[in-house]
Amino acid sequence: MLLFSKLSLIGDLKSIRDQGWIQSVRPGSSGGIGHTLEDLLGIEENNLPIPNAAEWELKTQRMKTSSLTTLFHFEPSPRGSKIVSQMLLPLYGWKHKEAGKKHPLNEMSFRQTINILERTDRGFGIELNSLERKLVECLH
Repeated sequence: MLLFSKLSLIGDLKSIRDQGWIQSVRPGSSGGIGHTLEDLLGIEENNLPIPNAAEWELKTQRMKTSSLTTLFHFEPSPRGSKIVSQMLLPLYGWKHKEAGKKHPLNEMSFRQTINILERTDRGFGIELNSLERKLVECLH
């Protein structure tokens, strides 16, 4: 695995930017931009939920798109305490659309797509803490 210092990664990204237009290695693929960037940086594709540039997860997106960018999938810890099944599902969950078909009749679902602009219909959101340069989860 390649290791990048923050400065070397920034330098490499600027060098790539300075090349101008670069053809995607996977034209027509929604992940083609990210794969192209990884190839240019010499990063091996792995599709694992871990950072792909040592400490940093790189994200790409096509211009003029309304699609959301996934920063992470999160399940509260410790998992052994069953926070999702014991607390979140009963309070915020809904009947799974496949309940009684693919899943048991009482199967519940809970997924939230959270953005910085507004709270979800269940009150979840994130805020930008500019002073500490981090995202902060919040429930209002």
